[in-house]
Amino acid sequence: MAHESFEDQATASLMNDLFINIKVDREERPDLDIIYQHALTLLGQQGGWPLTMFLTPDGEPFWGGTYFPPSKRHGRPGFAEALQAISNFYHEKPDKITEQVGQLRNALRGLAEARSGGDIPIALNDNAADRLVKEFDMVEGGISGAPKFPNPSILELLWRAHKRNGGADTRSAVLLTLDKMSQGGIYDHLGGGYARYSTDKRWLAPHFEKMLYDNAQLIDRLVVVWCDTQNPLYAARVDETVQWVLREMIADGGAFAATLDADSEGEEGKFYVWTADEIDSALGDAAKTFKRVYDVTPLGNWEGKTILHCNHDDSEFTDDEGKILSRSRETLLQLRAERVRPGWDDKVLVDWNGLMIAAFANAGAVFERPDWLEAAVRAFKFIIGTMSDENRLWHVWRNGRLQHKATLDGYANMARAALVLHEVIGDESYLAAAERWTAVLDHHFWDDDGGGYFLTADDAETLIIRTKSAADHATPAGNGVVAEVLARLYYVTGKEAYRERAEAVIAAFSGEVSENLFPFATLLNASETLQSAMQIVIVGERGMPDCEVMFRTAITAPAPCRLITVHPPSANLPNGHPAFGKGQENGVATAYVCLGQECSLPLT
Repeated sequence: MAHESFEDQATASLMNDLFINIKVDREERPDLDIIYQHALTLLGQQGGWPLTMFLTPDGEPFWGGTYFPPSKRHGRPGFAEALQAISNFYHEKPDKITEQVGQLRNALRGLAEARSGGDIPIALNDNAADRLVKEFDMVEGGISGAPKFPNPSILELLWRAHKRNGGADTRSAVLLTLDKMSQGGIYDHLGGGYARYSTDKRWLAPHFEKMLYDNAQLIDRLVVVWCDTQNPLYAARVDETVQWVLREMIADGGAFAATLDADSEGEEGKFYVWTADEIDSALGDAAKTFKRVYDVTPLGNWEGKTILHCNHDDSEFTDDEGKILSRSRETLLQLRAERVRPGWDDKVLVDWNGLMIAAFANAGAVFERPDWLEAAVRAFKFIIGTMSDENRLWHVWRNGRLQHKATLDGYANMARAALVLHEVIGDESYLAAAERWTAVLDHHFWDDDGGGYFLTADDAETLIIRTKSAADHATPAGNGVVAEVLARLYYVTGKEAYRERAEAVIAAFSGEVSENLFPFATLLNASETLQSAMQIVIVGERGMPDCEVMFRTAITAPAPCRLITVHPPSANLPNGHPAFGKGQENGVATAYVCLGQECSLPLT
């Protein structure tokens, strides 16, 4: 619409004659997006982007839509036609406008409310996993149908259920989905990284946009499952995706940039697709092997060209063929670098950075990659140094300019990142940062009346409604993430206030969870962590060989609901911690595995 309508002189003149026009970056203003997306659904329309909403001068919606073509097409009115019709309606029928606004206002109040209940028993997590796995495509992976999204929070819910109960179906659903995505066209086999979603049910044809948050969550899922399966495919995809981020997604200052666009030269996917002739010309004798493995044919597999993928053929290749393929990918990547690149959105979003910092830190520890851990620390320091004002966070940074106070998701994801860094490095400053940010949430975001955290702070820009939700979308819900953070803070510090607040968050939304399990995977996972996290306490000195070996064993343990604490023999854990007072055996690093208030015998 920007190219077709907003930049068209006649359309722009009409827009400016009839309306005051505000163009919003939904990633910069998720608080606005959630309100007006919900308003569109209340109007009986399918949500999505671009979102076009018509508001009163007070910012209250009365009509909207998504995409409007420049002229009437496929039964949709042209944008100019819609503009004129809405303007006429607004001026000629003010009573109807007032009535519509009132109805939407009343309905939108539901965004500030939650249906509370008690705690969430583990049986509800099992029930959710059993119901969700029935929705999975057990041939192609992912939730059945098209388009297909990665749904990483749901994958985590299913994997945790498998680890609790040993269920074969939940395990198969996760492994099949990760395999098919990692071998499919949704994955960039030359440059690394996963696209936003697949437009078809086979993970072949993606919407080619690469989002920071998708890749952060998928790195996390792949690492956890690799710890259990040791599947080299997952290790390779983690490494390649991390290398893509380091190569193409580092913004000025060392934090992570937001997105790579889908199109270049006005065509979606043009940067990524190939013809058979291009492959033959680039690879010579190696082309035959490459084309067989990556489904390159004269007719192509997508709009006459080829999206590289490996899901068409399960046959394995020899070591020599593997070397040929590796050299071929490097050759094609170098050639691709000469093409016109997709647009790069280099803004730094604090909530998405929190997701990637945590993913880099954990993956760096698991795969013993100090360079990945250094990248996580570098990004974290940028957030602390540039996007913080004392204890308050900013949401967006770009070209030296800070904008918008951080939302719940920013504080929650950065607190989670701080706890992961504290776990793998041991620096107490990370724990202190997590505690400071949760204190900000309690002071500025907590709903004293209904429980749970609002998306926006009490001193943020006043909107027509302060929304509150625990439902996941493309990113995990802030209330779900902060419930996990509070649970982990309780285990690490032993402070009962964190446990009580975590219980209150879960209770604030548990009434909704029991009615609709599908959007609440993150909250369900947090509830499990609060009830049954496995604490691995290592008494030893970081950097010493015996302690490092013990930590390496713990960090790669195939237990998705585990917490690791390393503390020196001279220090004590908090009073009330199940391992309080426990020390080393025979002067060497010693571990205790604790569930609830019970710990194992010392392990050396």
